[in-house]
Amino acid sequence: MLFNGQAFRLETLPNDILKVVFDLKDQSTNVFNALALKELGEMLEVIKKQKARGLLFTSGKASGFVFGADVTEFLGHFKKTEDEMKTWIASINKIFNGYEDLPYPKVCLINGFALGGGCEITLTMDYRLASPKAAMGLPETKLGIIPGWGGTVRLPRLVGADHAIEWITGAKHYKAEEALKFGAIDGIIEDARLEEAGIKLIEKAIAGEMDWQARVNQKKSPLKLDKIESAMSFDGSKAFVAAMAGPNYPAPVKAVETMQKAARMNRDEALALEGETFAVCAKTKTAECLTQVFLGDQYLKKVSKSVTKNAKPTQMGAVLGAGIMGGGIAYQSASTGTPVLMKDIKHEQLDLGMNEAGKLLLKEVERKKMTPEKMAKVIAQITPTLSYADFGATQFVVEAVVENEKVKKSVLAEVEKSTSADTVLASNTSTISITKLAEGLARPDKFCGMHFFNPVHRMPLVEIIRGAKSSEETIAQAVNYAVQMGKTPIVVNDCAGFLVNRILFPYFKGFAHLIEDGVDFQRIDKVMEKFGWPMGPAYLLDVVGIDTGVHAAKIMADAFPDRMAYTSKTIMEVMYENKRFGQKNGVGFYEYEIDKKGKPVKKVNPAVYELIKTAVKKQIDITDEEIIMRMMIPMIVESSRCLEDKIVNTPVEVDMGLLLGLGFPPFRAGALKYADTIGLKKLEEESKKYQSIGHMYDFTPFMKGLAAENKTYY
Repeated sequence: MLFNGQAFRLETLPNDILKVVFDLKDQSTNVFNALALKELGEMLEVIKKQKARGLLFTSGKASGFVFGADVTEFLGHFKKTEDEMKTWIASINKIFNGYEDLPYPKVCLINGFALGGGCEITLTMDYRLASPKAAMGLPETKLGIIPGWGGTVRLPRLVGADHAIEWITGAKHYKAEEALKFGAIDGIIEDARLEEAGIKLIEKAIAGEMDWQARVNQKKSPLKLDKIESAMSFDGSKAFVAAMAGPNYPAPVKAVETMQKAARMNRDEALALEGETFAVCAKTKTAECLTQVFLGDQYLKKVSKSVTKNAKPTQMGAVLGAGIMGGGIAYQSASTGTPVLMKDIKHEQLDLGMNEAGKLLLKEVERKKMTPEKMAKVIAQITPTLSYADFGATQFVVEAVVENEKVKKSVLAEVEKSTSADTVLASNTSTISITKLAEGLARPDKFCGMHFFNPVHRMPLVEIIRGAKSSEETIAQAVNYAVQMGKTPIVVNDCAGFLVNRILFPYFKGFAHLIEDGVDFQRIDKVMEKFGWPMGPAYLLDVVGIDTGVHAAKIMADAFPDRMAYTSKTIMEVMYENKRFGQKNGVGFYEYEIDKKGKPVKKVNPAVYELIKTAVKKQIDITDEEIIMRMMIPMIVESSRCLEDKIVNTPVEVDMGLLLGLGFPPFRAGALKYADTIGLKKLEEESKKYQSIGHMYDFTPFMKGLAAENKTYY
């Protein structure tokens, strides 16, 4: 053993071939953290002293190759000055260059994910062989940065400018077969033969059968593009990438600009330019927020893993209610491998639920993401039924009937009698107290909330609601079933609206008061969409269903009358009374027509303004910034209240709930992170301007304390 560290081992193989093994101790996966980078440099000095003829770079983890840089360390680096960051990047590039410049052939064996820095280290090698389960990618632009360890330099020189632009700006993972087509790898070999194949490739290169030195020279030289070719590749891409990324995500365009400027440079000049751009991007709020979102996602996965370590998988699920939500939940369970019963009291409703599942599956087939054979198998996993006869075999039942407390209590008590003592019951309610719903149950400890968001197949979040008597085992099974269905669960404590809807309704109330003040609903939508929301509040109400919104608003007003009750008829109630329910019946704030693809397209009928006039009380002059503050402060205050009331335990869970459940702008990272970005002291001063509107603008004592001491949620 020539080197034996905490992250790397250096071994000798026959014929003077060296073998590097990346195997980070006490970790299930390899990442480039400070320790690994330090050892990578130390090992390079040992390698340089050996009389070697070739080098094999491998992973000692069955879980994969290298999952990139340790993102938990990134936020610390982002606090450095740009010059300090460029120095840090340059020190890593010096090590990577050292491996690339070794005077003999080098082969990388990719046995799994090679992402970010893990992908970039493979590019320093002369050849790359991958197992069938391998995947490569440069996802840095998802974090608001660009590849900083040679990705924008080596990849275009290896696979061509157009392919490199696609990889880097798209931030996707590419499976081994796709990577081979792009030219990013040189072969796909079964795991058992990967090392043998790598050694043979090195021996061929040593024998002169492979021109490995030409590979090195290619990566160290300018791109072979003339001015016209360069303009076609880069200028054409910039406009497309800018349109796809949008103005709030500058990193993809910065990556293209960097590759274009570096195209006529040699490797070292290009790396210096890449380092400069990386440092600029890393100092943006977008990068800080997107990195926080990534860390938040990792945190939720870690929590779910901890909660479910002793949970039993659901072998057979069931759904009560075959409407849009019931059909969506049944589809989600079946499509991810868990058979499900779908019960209703009418054949027509069962047909509706099966049709909903069928439509979703057919779309997958049309997009070539599923074969017709797989579709048939998934459909066969859903068993429609009018009786409880087979419910004794289920481990988990999700009730998804009408949002009415009496109806839900009746249905839950009924199904409980037909299930085993171990079966978990869950209610897919969006607002009704789980503790109240448990009142008529014989086994309230086996009951919890499981709130899916609509449309079920697209929305990643599931709120798992802990009632007063829900057992930890029940919560664990619910979390596990959500994970089985490919969802991201967040465990929340019981209250009206739980986490996401409790925070959403003060936002809607802010919208209602703006309408009362004569602000045009289209303008509000445009301002909030420019802020980053996927849709403005009027459009969102149409999508949710104005009838649903009015019903839920009453529940929220009863629970939190000081800040969620209304003193006069709201614009939502006006719409409801005029049977304008939104997309579900084609008319709401907007009117909807179905396009050729079956999607609703909104348009404005001027007649809607006659209805809106009945809710308007005055006309005010207001700036776009004031619209944002009046919409966002109530959401921030309620987010803080949820944290203070221990509905969830951390700011991360609050913000990730809003991102995954509502589509909160990722580049702002959530309501509490957004509050930190503005500064609570400044936000408190803003809130005082609007306190005459209602108590939803009142800072809590906790918030005032943070503001006074210049503290933050994160």
